[in-house]
Amino acid sequence: MMLEEDDKARIADYQTTAARNLDIMIKGLLKKWWLFLMVGFLAGLAGIYHASKQKMTYKSKITFALDQGDGGSGAMSLAAQFGLNVGSSDNIFSGDNIIEIMKSRRMVERTLLSIDTFENKPYTFIEYYLHQNIDPDSKEELKIHFPVGQSRSSFTYAQDSLLYKSYNDFANNYIAVDQPNRKYNIYEVNVTNPDEKFTKDFTDSLVEETNKFYIEISTKKAKQTLEILEKRVAVMKGNVDESLGSKAEIQDVNLNPAFSAALVPALKQQANIQVYSTAYTEMFKNLEVARYQYLKQIPLMQIIDAADYPMVKVKVSKLKTAIIFSFIAGFITLLVLWIISLFKLKAD
Repeated sequence: MMLEEDDKARIADYQTTAARNLDIMIKGLLKKWWLFLMVGFLAGLAGIYHASKQKMTYKSKITFALDQGDGGSGAMSLAAQFGLNVGSSDNIFSGDNIIEIMKSRRMVERTLLSIDTFENKPYTFIEYYLHQNIDPDSKEELKIHFPVGQSRSSFTYAQDSLLYKSYNDFANNYIAVDQPNRKYNIYEVNVTNPDEKFTKDFTDSLVEETNKFYIEISTKKAKQTLEILEKRVAVMKGNVDESLGSKAEIQDVNLNPAFSAALVPALKQQANIQVYSTAYTEMFKNLEVARYQYLKQIPLMQIIDAADYPMVKVKVSKLKTAIIFSFIAGFITLLVLWIISLFKLKAD
């Protein structure tokens, strides 16, 4: 019983001491209110100065509806008839995939290497971007250029490295793709940049390159089927014409129909004509269906709101920056004083 009472007494003493120390620390911090005020004021001024040095940026906005088509199911069924394996009918552009595709390395790099006119001169987007934003102290990067007309396959290692660095910069900081309402297949693309014309043109080009990629990939199944059918129809048409010509030649040679044996070659050619004509008719029908399926999958995007001028001006708020700087500086000051007070209490 005595041990339990001693333990309770020690715990009570510890709690009393801790409460007293906490009270001393709080009172000590409150006495330094002038320090918090001064630090917050100076940090606020630093925030205002920082905000004033930030460049004005422009923000584009383009919205589009995603046309997923029928996923190529009709084209796949036709392709299967001719032994062509085109894989799954899943549409890679369905759902959130379009967001990742538009920000992918392939799409962003294609856009950076596409050509536009700035200052009355043709530039690749990346060349103009680096021309405006590259660090003057970066001597190595200043030597790297992306001239109009240079083939992607001829890039040096330095060009590839700088292109990849620019892709990361754009994908992480300048490009935003979102689906504002999950109920609808409507997407929004935003691009920010200090240059208003660059912002608009880059946005338009990014959407265009993504649409080209869709036509290149999404219609590949239907295009393969269409090309095979066109070749088969041409061959079958040639067989029909050849059989008609052979029948006419045989009839010209065997003018006397009294001999039954003379009629056999002509009858064979007549049978061939019927078979080839039936096959040609069915293939021609399938060819028209394949053309319809191919056209049905284009286009990918229907623009709702284009990225028209003027772009939205984005300027860093001086007041907001000052408040953030003051809050961070005040928190750091509180943390430092708290640690100092702890050391002083332990020393006492």
